[in-house]
Amino acid sequence: MSDRDSDFGAFISGFVIGGLVGAAVALLLAPQSGEETRTIIRERGIELKEQVEQTAMETRAKAEKLAQDARERAEELQKKGQVILEEQRSRIEHAVETGKKSARRKKSTVKGEAEGEAPAEA
Repeated sequence: MSDRDSDFGAFISGFVIGGLVGAAVALLLAPQSGEETRTIIRERGIELKEQVEQTAMETRAKAEKLAQDARERAEELQKKGQVILEEQRSRIEHAVETGKKSARRKKSTVKGEAEGEAPAEA
């Protein structure tokens, strides 16, 4: 997605620069008086400035939308990660508890056998 954004930015930059160069060449080569040329250059400069401002606003809006989408996706992934973490924690706690119970049973079985064998030897 980053490549598309930089490609889009490069396209817009190239478009604006190309427009400026084209306008300047056209005005310089046109057979008009100096006053007319300056007026046209001023008008084209204003038009280009407005176009650049419009493009900047559109690009800013697009960037804000992408940032918002990224934040929402990050929050969603964080919630999913939290759910998975809780599930794993619960499984581990259950496994530990099962292990403790098994160890206690084994210990009492071994202890009972040891106590049962001791009187038989006496």
